[in-house]
Amino acid sequence: MAVATLRPPEAAGMGRGIALALLAHGLLVLALTYGLHWRSDNSAAFEAELWSAVPQVAAPREEAPPEPEPEPPRPDPRAAQQRAEQEAAEQQQRDAEIALAKEKKRKEEKAREEAARLEREKAAKEKEAKDKALKEKAEKEKAEKDKAKEEQERKKALDAKAAKEAKEAKDAEARREALRQENLRRIQGMAGGTPGSTGTAAQNSAPSAGYAGRIKGKIRPLIIYADDGGANPTAEVQVTLGPDGRILGTKVLKASADADWDRAVLRAIEKAETLPRDVDGRVPPVLILTFRPRE
Repeated sequence: MAVATLRPPEAAGMGRGIALALLAHGLLVLALTYGLHWRSDNSAAFEAELWSAVPQVAAPREEAPPEPEPEPPRPDPRAAQQRAEQEAAEQQQRDAEIALAKEKKRKEEKAREEAARLEREKAAKEKEAKDKALKEKAEKEKAEKDKAKEEQERKKALDAKAAKEAKEAKDAEARREALRQENLRRIQGMAGGTPGSTGTAAQNSAPSAGYAGRIKGKIRPLIIYADDGGANPTAEVQVTLGPDGRILGTKVLKASADADWDRAVLRAIEKAETLPRDVDGRVPPVLILTFRPRE
């Protein structure tokens, strides 16, 4: 019974490898031999080769040499320049985009600031208009109040003036009534008076001889009149007096040819307000005085 021998299959080209190996070994042996005997004797010698049947060991499978690594490609100057130009262009584009973004942001901020400024100006104008309207309203109300107050004061003044005039008219009426009664008594005294009176008493009630001059001496300095030196008008005036010498009223009995002279005489009598008493201490109720610019 044959025994199967487990051997690896012979690789392709094994014979050629073995032949090359034997050839290499033979050459090595020849070289060693020559190296040992190159100075030896050249006498004849016998050589024998011994072969023994030894099992042949299969040579190891020849491994394929590793593939060499590919050399890195050499840089192309034109490609590098193109990449540099492309990178520069891309950088310029990025810079341009950044600049555009910054400019856009700046414009937006400027627009916001402008809008805020316009809003502030609008608010300020509205506030100014509102304040102006309030001020005008306050001034108008104040003017109306002042006008109403002035109207009230004017009305009060008119009422006071009317009351004063009414009082003065009433006092004047009372004075006229008193003067009338005094004149009646005087007339009665001059005419004989009451029963039992004497003519001497009537004569004693008349003013003294120099009393009229004293009266004129007080009134004449108060006359303001522009005398042109021409005519010499004569004004005859009746003066009504109270018991204390106070002037109660005046009246022109006989007007002169110059109305300005008459008014000047009446104004001077009113300015005098009171006249002095006579030598006996009495004041006649009625005096009739005559005034000329030049006497």
